[in-house]
Amino acid sequence: MSTLQDLEQVIKSNPGLPRHIGIIMDGNGRWAKKRNLPRVAGHNAGIESVRKAVEACGDLGIEVLTLYTFSRENWKRPKWEISALMQLLVRTINSEIEDLIRKNVKVICIGNLNDLPEPTRASMSALIEQTSGNTGLILNLALSYGGRAEIIDAVVEIANKVRRGELDPAQIDDSVFESCLQTAGLPDPDLIIRTSGEFRISNFLLWQVAYAEIYVTSTLWPDFRKRHLLEAIKNYLGRERRFGKVTEQIKEKTVLHNS
Repeated sequence: MSTLQDLEQVIKSNPGLPRHIGIIMDGNGRWAKKRNLPRVAGHNAGIESVRKAVEACGDLGIEVLTLYTFSRENWKRPKWEISALMQLLVRTINSEIEDLIRKNVKVICIGNLNDLPEPTRASMSALIEQTSGNTGLILNLALSYGGRAEIIDAVVEIANKVRRGELDPAQIDDSVFESCLQTAGLPDPDLIIRTSGEFRISNFLLWQVAYAEIYVTSTLWPDFRKRHLLEAIKNYLGRERRFGKVTEQIKEKTVLHNS
């Protein structure tokens, strides 16, 4: 077997695989600039990276893959780039939908779809509907998404429930708050991967990443392939996740669980 196959087999046999991986896909523009190409060429090249990440996560048995596809802040970009991105999204959905159905991938979306142009919104809604019965990898696309806006929306929903007498303020806890987030029903991300070497969360899943492991790679998103994903997961598997506890407590719990 090749080194890549060896790495994949080791990872697949590990019971501690992340249930939920989030990826901040960064570096399309820099990839294009290095090649004296327009920024749109970088976005086009990044589609193959999305395809490879979805395929790899499905093969590994990852439950959820959340891709930071388009942030609320991205609306500030030049209009021509936004238009090109929206058209690219429509073309990609139309070309990939049969493959996603065949691979049993269920597509969902967080963010405000109403912000999207009508053709993009219609294509995304059709993709979500046509894959709704699939039972494999959940591909969660963050579109026109912002973590702060999601938190504010959750606060408003809770406030309205209190105002209507449906919720006692004394009952508000983490589980109540999480039920009002757009990711309700999904496990929190265990691993966040950011490409292009930038050390920022960029308003991505601010509540949900409280205890996520963060992995930064200098690889630009259009160059990101299965090997890079496996290396990130391998790095994750080598970390000790304490969730506020100390090492001794984690080891004691492991011993009790295995005895």
